[in-house]
Amino acid sequence: MIYFNVLIEETGESYRCSPGESLLAGMERLGRKGIPVGCRGGGCGVCKVEITSGSYAKRVMSRDYVSVEEEAAGRVLACRVRPTSDITLRVLGKMAKSVCGLQPAASAVSVAG
Repeated sequence: MIYFNVLIEETGESYRCSPGESLLAGMERLGRKGIPVGCRGGGCGVCKVEITSGSYAKRVMSRDYVSVEEEAAGRVLACRVRPTSDITLRVLGKMAKSVCGLQPAASAVSVAG
């Protein structure tokens, strides 16, 4: 069976993923507690990642969570993407907090006093 290597930039961890399974399914095999899996159907946006290198096949994702522009920039839902080569990715949002212990970037707020 063919497998591709998937590297998570922030942690340096990698895992194997077959072309027939989603990046999220492969990530779950890392055995890390707290990986947010959500609906596994592209409708909740919990598993958002950014593919920084490699190629992949994608399925339909909710536009509420992934805009056309984001998708074109490689931001996708891990549950709806299958690798077609080795992949390097960055985790975003809730996924970043769970996988890397990172807080999602907060927007700067200015308060006049």
